[in-house]
Amino acid sequence: MNTAINSLALELGEQLAKSRQRVTTAESCTGGGVASAITEVAGSSGWFEVGYVTYSNRHKQQVLGVAKSILAEHGAVSEAVVRAMVDGALKASGADYGIAISGIAGPTGGSADKPLGTVWFAWQGPLGSDAACRRFDGDRRSVREQAVEFSLQQLLHLVSE
Repeated sequence: MNTAINSLALELGEQLAKSRQRVTTAESCTGGGVASAITEVAGSSGWFEVGYVTYSNRHKQQVLGVAKSILAEHGAVSEAVVRAMVDGALKASGADYGIAISGIAGPTGGSADKPLGTVWFAWQGPLGSDAACRRFDGDRRSVREQAVEFSLQQLLHLVSE
């Protein structure tokens, strides 16, 4: 794991431990990479609640409560879906903060509307929520790593507000 990701996870943990709050993750294309980075930090059991890896649409629905109609209308890689994923993860876990990630890491699966490297994020905390779409370059591993790093940056920003 790269040092930037390690540093972000460590700083996130320090902030959450200081405020006595907890975080959860709902991941698709990153396959648990954010949760893995978080649990690399010693003591993360004090501030990491649970990580959900819901790669299939069926489990996005069953585990996180994403409505079938949202998936059908917008597709798994969309703002509507990641917002529903983070909301479901927070409700299921009872954590204070959450992030959801869904994207197309490649090497196949892209389209004109959603090219390879397209990743949607949604994060939520006690003061509200936000979402963003990013397009990352590189191979599958690189796209996933960039998505993990961006996720940790956004969580850290949210927790530091």
